[in-house]
Amino acid sequence: MSDANHPLLPLSTPVLAEGGGTVRIGGVDSTDGLRVAAAGGWVGPLLRGLDGRRSRRAVVADALRAGAEPEAVEELLGELTAVGLLVELDPADLLVADAGSSAAERTAPELPAAVPAGGRAWQARRAAAVVVEGATRVGVPLAAALAASGVGRVTVRDAGTTTAGDAVVGGLTAADEGRPRAPAAADAVRRANPSTDLRPLPAGAEPDLVVLARPWAASDPLVAGLRRAGVPHLVATVRGQTGVVGPLVVPGATGCLRCGDLHRRDADPSWPVLAAQLTGGEQPPSGSTVTCLLTAALAAVQALAYLDRAAAPAVLDATLELRPPDLLPRLRRWPPHPACGCRHATPSPPPAERPAADDPVPGVIADGPVPRPGGAGACDRRLRAVRQAHGGQ
Repeated sequence: MSDANHPLLPLSTPVLAEGGGTVRIGGVDSTDGLRVAAAGGWVGPLLRGLDGRRSRRAVVADALRAGAEPEAVEELLGELTAVGLLVELDPADLLVADAGSSAAERTAPELPAAVPAGGRAWQARRAAAVVVEGATRVGVPLAAALAASGVGRVTVRDAGTTTAGDAVVGGLTAADEGRPRAPAAADAVRRANPSTDLRPLPAGAEPDLVVLARPWAASDPLVAGLRRAGVPHLVATVRGQTGVVGPLVVPGATGCLRCGDLHRRDADPSWPVLAAQLTGGEQPPSGSTVTCLLTAALAAVQALAYLDRAAAPAVLDATLELRPPDLLPRLRRWPPHPACGCRHATPSPPPAERPAADDPVPGVIADGPVPRPGGAGACDRRLRAVRQAHGGQ
């Protein structure tokens, strides 16, 4: 932990008095926490001063002036970090945050989720450009979620006109009916984060990620161009009543959407004829509001995992499917097809590593839980870490 870093205790972290001069920090749900003897009166001011605006060196100096012992201050900061309550901001993270009190309030809930991902994830988000192809009931809420999460540039492309069926919570509205979809989607993104850059990319510039939000993207001519240009692309859509997120294609490093089509053809020789009909025209809006919003949220998680470069997205060579009535994500593997030459395409920056699947069967729902990165460990040193167990809640 560098003295130059800025420690942040998120405002949402409970700091509660237990009586007898003891303070509990966190640990009121399923998360780790600390129980601290607040003797000397310096613990409360120190905790309130962990706002991310001051360096660790300044925080320690203020506590010493308040009468704290150096070892006690270092121990408390170390324990807060060990149980995952303290976020260490790089000073550059503050430079890429938008100025103004409103922007600071919008950023405050996002930083704790981005920074622990490792490295300079927040800076990467603020510098990233994402293009969403399709102002759909998934595409527009997804674009708004990415903007609200700190992605610096978000563009929604769609040449169509808004219909009444396009309206969805967090996306296009009933008042947008009759408007061109692209500017209506830009307004939705602007509502989520007014500081997001909504401009199209300059000629010749490529985005960090393209999200394909129309139902059957594999046969879209756009996809071949993305693969040739080495642009990573992610499918996020609803087909019928099923939400589908993935695969995330990283050209040259993963399989591609054509691989999935080839696997489907292997299982069903009539698939090419069926696919041509599915992609023959614009599909009507589909999926319930809840299905669309869950699909958009799940796609945002996968997109941010890729942009942050912190952990491998679950949808590399795979899809996550949300089916009614439970809408729980189910993983379906789509490994590279031997008849497709996509692995020899121009490589994009590789995603973070993930454990290899054990002989995945193409298109078959995988058993077990959806893989997720990360993990938490408890800590028990001179300050006692407490973990609350509320009946498995």
